[in-house]
Amino acid sequence: MKRVRRGGLVLAWALIALVVLWAAVPGVFTGYDPIAGVPAEKLQAPSAYHLFGTDAVGRDLFARVVHGSVHSLTGAFVAVAVGLVAGTLLGLLAGSVGGVLDDAVMRVVDVLLSIPGLLLALTVIILLGPGTVNVAVAVGVGSVAAFARLSRSEVVRVRRTDYVEAAFGSGGRFLTVLWRHVLPNSLGPVIALAALQFGMAILAISTLSFLGYGAEPPTPEWGLLISEGRNYLATSWWLTTLPGAVVVAVVLAAGRISRSMGRHA
Repeated sequence: MKRVRRGGLVLAWALIALVVLWAAVPGVFTGYDPIAGVPAEKLQAPSAYHLFGTDAVGRDLFARVVHGSVHSLTGAFVAVAVGLVAGTLLGLLAGSVGGVLDDAVMRVVDVLLSIPGLLLALTVIILLGPGTVNVAVAVGVGSVAAFARLSRSEVVRVRRTDYVEAAFGSGGRFLTVLWRHVLPNSLGPVIALAALQFGMAILAISTLSFLGYGAEPPTPEWGLLISEGRNYLATSWWLTTLPGAVVVAVVLAAGRISRSMGRHA
């Protein structure tokens, strides 16, 4: 059983590493242009020449998926960074200060958690406008509440430990003790949540791009690729199935890594 778990974890890390390499050096994996197509080769099924087939204007779909990884991954990193930084700071502030401030922050967090994430992201997009960066920020705002709640619970747990009380008792300054003792010892579960949110952010960004709020054509973004292929679903299944399979695989890999981090946190 342990070997199966270890094998699944290795596979998850390998998949994430592959996708990161796609984003970093796409030219190593494909020589096709993701923007320019050959009309004579439109809607060709997957083959040795076109691993994922071609789209309605003759562009290599695998090349578009590979080059599109930079947009999806960058958006996911931005979303996780927004949620992680803002949520952790709120949780750290609420858990360490306590009292009225704790109650106020956590009531706001409860309200945010009661709103569906997609609806909250759409609300932020209406305020900021469409675009890849704005979509990423909107998804990040939607995850702030989850990070804040987890961070606050971990800070409260660590705050009550003997070594933290000893640090305060020996004359340690409030901010110094928080930075040196409370924050580092409460970040484990938060980092595990960040890994999970990375996969969920990719899914959310792809969903919003599918709805037309993300990147503009002909940008090869994963959600947009799926959206463009839905008009040919009856005749060219690969246009939606293969980019969708990549999204699902990355989300599942991020979830597997998150579970592993959670067990060791």
